[in-house]
Amino acid sequence: MSTEDPTERVRHAASALGLPVEFRERGAASSLAEAAALLGVTPADIVKTLVVKRSDGTYLFALVPGDREIEWPKLRAVVGVNKLRLPDAADALAATGYERGTIVPLGATTAWPVFADERIRGRRVAMGAGAHGYSVFVEADALLSALEATVADISRAAD
Repeated sequence: MSTEDPTERVRHAASALGLPVEFRERGAASSLAEAAALLGVTPADIVKTLVVKRSDGTYLFALVPGDREIEWPKLRAVVGVNKLRLPDAADALAATGYERGTIVPLGATTAWPVFADERIRGRRVAMGAGAHGYSVFVEADALLSALEATVADISRAAD
């Protein structure tokens, strides 16, 4: 991987899938609202990629709008398991090759299954781009199709 382009893995993965994406450099943000303002989008248009650990030690990606959070009973039902949890930062990095705050299913070191909240359909969304200081914009429907995501109601309004 080139040190000149920290988003290279994501770019390569999107290209391999035939998925049009747009990268944007952005400053650091201390909140979701600040990140949305920097990108010129609403908080709902920022999609969080959460890596979730199953009890068997495997993982999955959960894609959730920025203004929402995982509804654990709903996600467990869709996945068909009794236990799921968020791994610590070191395990998330080992499972994806990305640091928290940069995680994206594109170019992850393992192509874990993707479960996406139905509310991202039909939107152009911003996501982590594999490196701090960058976001990637993508049409959610194209992303969901390219990743063969399971789409369901898996979230609730954030507290």
